[in-house]
Amino acid sequence: MVARNYDIPELRRLDVAHHLPAQANYGELEKLGGSRIITRAEGCTIYDGDGVAILDGMAGLWCVNVGYGREELVRAAAEQMQELPFYNTFFKTATPPAVLLATKLAEKLGGELQHVFFNSSGSEANDTVMRMVRHYWNVSGQPKRTIFISRHNAYHGSTMAGASLGGMKHMHPIGGLPIPGVEHVAQPYKFNEGFNEDEEAFAARCAQEIEDRILKVGPENVAAFIGEPVQGAGGVIIPPKGYWKRVDAICKKYGILLVVDEVICGFGRLGSWFGFQHFGVTPDLVAMAKGLSSGYLPISAVGVSREIVKVLREKGGEFVHGYTYSGHPVAAAVALKNLEIIEREGLVERVKNDVGPYFAEALKRLEGDPLVGEVRSLGLIGAVEIVSQKGTNERFTGKEGKAGPVVRDTCIKNGLMVRGIRDSIVMCPPLIITRAEIDRMIDIIGRSLREAEPALRALKAD
Repeated sequence: MVARNYDIPELRRLDVAHHLPAQANYGELEKLGGSRIITRAEGCTIYDGDGVAILDGMAGLWCVNVGYGREELVRAAAEQMQELPFYNTFFKTATPPAVLLATKLAEKLGGELQHVFFNSSGSEANDTVMRMVRHYWNVSGQPKRTIFISRHNAYHGSTMAGASLGGMKHMHPIGGLPIPGVEHVAQPYKFNEGFNEDEEAFAARCAQEIEDRILKVGPENVAAFIGEPVQGAGGVIIPPKGYWKRVDAICKKYGILLVVDEVICGFGRLGSWFGFQHFGVTPDLVAMAKGLSSGYLPISAVGVSREIVKVLREKGGEFVHGYTYSGHPVAAAVALKNLEIIEREGLVERVKNDVGPYFAEALKRLEGDPLVGEVRSLGLIGAVEIVSQKGTNERFTGKEGKAGPVVRDTCIKNGLMVRGIRDSIVMCPPLIITRAEIDRMIDIIGRSLREAEPALRALKAD
């Protein structure tokens, strides 16, 4: 593909003049003179307007699972646009791609998760979850079951409902969140909150906090527990062994619905089609997005159990919820082709048996670095914890929050896109990444840690 010639300085000027990027500090961007303009991508590499190649260790934003430049996905979109570019699902109508995609997702979800509701983003998927769950309990004759239990530092989207379900406190002041009916409990973040604690004891303690909160607010008032298999935007928080089994058992004990947010973990990221399958739990609803289309077009979905749909069909009446683009035929056609690529190329198995284990071993090369407190990964998602003193979980400035962005910026300067989250850097590369590219990732991280150390040592507390 021939790259177009853009006037990059003018685009950066226009970016400041007119464009408001997502989750940005607009004052900082103005001082920088605008955003970095990304103009093209291929495989696992993105290119900016100055021609700088950057290995994409974040798969876009946790989503480009099959990598960039997939002509099959372009053709799938073009062919569907020619045949039927759009139609809605409001008027007792459906389109072939939406029906076929729902069928394929039901096959991959398996078990009782045989129904699918489409949206355009992970945030919308979790809005759908909240409304559907509350509606389900209401028509089931238990209208008091409205409370959702989530976790501190969880991320479930940026809408009013999604950000409320999420436990990121810095998001809550914007919009006066959380909305009523959401309770937050401990996250299973062992390095930070269970350092040197026995893993099984820590898992039990975190799960017990869920049960304690259920009992505190009254089981008859609790609608669902929602959680990511691995907390992604929270810092790649991989739960300790036994945690998810305990959570599943608690939900079943009190008749509470279990919602698993697979927006990041789904479609092969952990070496299984879905994270709940890796951890061996049985959710009632599953939120999906990102890897569903590998980010090529906006689409998300909610997998729903047979039991919930049975009640909705018998007692629910009209489910007055949905979006103009629910089941968009072009997005659904691209998602179908994306899933076909993942299946045909065995990318899920590749993560489980090849590049996932290799990634884990490669990360261990960083364990000897004096700034590294821990490396962790599962499949192709990982994190490096940055500490001020080896052998501890002590942070620079004595509290969480500043080291990750410093090392992130150094990595980007050195040709690797990663994300800085508080005092860690996190990675989530495309599932097609090669071993050689993984080696390059680790080399750049190691070099960047060394280069960033003086700036880290100079950090001051707020």
